[in-house]
Amino acid sequence: MRDVLTIVLAGGRGTRLDPLTRHRAKPAVPFGGLYRIIDFTLSNCINSGLRRVVVMTQYKARSLDRHIRQGWSFLSNELGEYVEVLPPQQRANEEWYRGTADALYHNIYSLETEKKDLTLILAGDHIYKMDYGEMIQAHYENHADLTIGCIPVPRSETKHFGIVTTAPDLRLTGFLEKPATADPMPGDPNSCLGSMGIYVFNTEWLFDLLIEDQNAAGSSHDFGKDLIPSVIDSHRVFAYPFRDRNEGAGPRPYWRDVGTIDAYYQANMDLVNVVPVLNLYDRGWPIRTLHPQLPPPKFVHYATGLPGEARRGEAVDSMVCAGSIISGGHVRKSILSPNVRVNSFAKVEDSILFEGVKIGRKAKVRRAIIDKGVEVPERAEVGYNLDLDRRRGFTVTESGIVVIAKGEPAATFSRG
Repeated sequence: MRDVLTIVLAGGRGTRLDPLTRHRAKPAVPFGGLYRIIDFTLSNCINSGLRRVVVMTQYKARSLDRHIRQGWSFLSNELGEYVEVLPPQQRANEEWYRGTADALYHNIYSLETEKKDLTLILAGDHIYKMDYGEMIQAHYENHADLTIGCIPVPRSETKHFGIVTTAPDLRLTGFLEKPATADPMPGDPNSCLGSMGIYVFNTEWLFDLLIEDQNAAGSSHDFGKDLIPSVIDSHRVFAYPFRDRNEGAGPRPYWRDVGTIDAYYQANMDLVNVVPVLNLYDRGWPIRTLHPQLPPPKFVHYATGLPGEARRGEAVDSMVCAGSIISGGHVRKSILSPNVRVNSFAKVEDSILFEGVKIGRKAKVRRAIIDKGVEVPERAEVGYNLDLDRRRGFTVTESGIVVIAKGEPAATFSRG
C-alpha cells in the first residue's frame, strides 16, 4: 500500500440535505450520534492499510477541516502517514471546481510530488464498509489501467448512478451516467450494476487523462460524464464488485448514499434496530472518529411520592452519546449526540438530536432531525402537526420527517 495515494473528494454542497448542509459540507454532517459521514470512508482507508490520504475540500469546509484536524491526527508523520486536508488551490484559474476530474486537475502539482504508482479516488459522503486493498489487488491482477468499484442497484434508481455493463471477465463494455433506464444485470432482472464512485487509476496515465480532458471542447470535467466513457474502448477498464465488510450484513451489501433527508434519516434509523443493519460494534472493522472528553451519559430517576410527579429518565432502542442527560424524560428509537439534554416528562421518539440540543419539560418530539444547539421550549410539540411545523419555517420531507435547522431561535416554536 506504500505505492498508493488515496484521494477523498469532500467538497460537495449536498443541496438535497439542506438545511443540514446550510452551515457545513455534506461529508461533515453528523451521523450515528458521534460520527461524521466522512469517518466511514476514512476508517475504511485506515482499516485497509492506506495511510496516505488527501481530503479535497471546497464548500463550507471549516467544520470538516476542524473535525479531521482534531480527530484524524493520530497517524505518524515520521513514518510518512497522514490524513491531510487540501483546500482549493486555484492554480490553473480562479474558478471553483467544475467537476470531479477538474478537482484533481487543479491539484496535479500537489499530487505529483507524492510519486505513487496508483491513485485511489473515493467519495467522502457514503456510508459503507469496504477493504480497498482487495480492490487494489484485483487492479494489479487484471493489469488494469482503471478499476471501478460497483454495486447492484435497483433499476428504478438508475437515474442516480453511473451504470456499468461488463463482459464475463468484468472488463467494461459500457458506461452511462445517470440514465433514465438501463438493461438489467445478467441473472437479475430487477438490478443494474452501478458505479460507487470509487476508482483505482494508474497514476501517470491519470495525469495525462486529466490534461487531455481540460483541453477537450464541451467537457464537463467529470469522471462519470466524460473521462470514463472516453477510455473504455482504448484502455483496460474493469469493474470490481463491492465486497461488504459489514459483519452481520443482510442479503444485500450495505452501501448508502445519504444524499436526501429521507435517505439520511433511514440510514440513521438502521442503527437502532434490534439487530442493526449497519454494525458499529464490529471490533474487527472499527469506525474511528473524534471522541470528545465528556462524562458518560446520565439517566435521572426521581420519585417525589406525589401522584404524577415521578421522573424517570429512560432510553429504549436508542443510542445515547457521552455528556447527554436524560433528566426524567423518555427517549425511544432515537439517536442522541453528545451533550443533549432531555428534561422532565419530555418525550422523544424516532428522532435524531445533534450535539447540544435541549428538549424542554413536557415537550414532545416525533420523527424529527434537530440540528446542533437548538432548544425546544417547554411543552412545545414537533412532528405532531406537520402543517404547523411548515408554518414555523421548518423543513418537512415527503415522508413527514421534520428538520429544524441550526441556530433556530426558541421564539420560532410560537409561530403559527
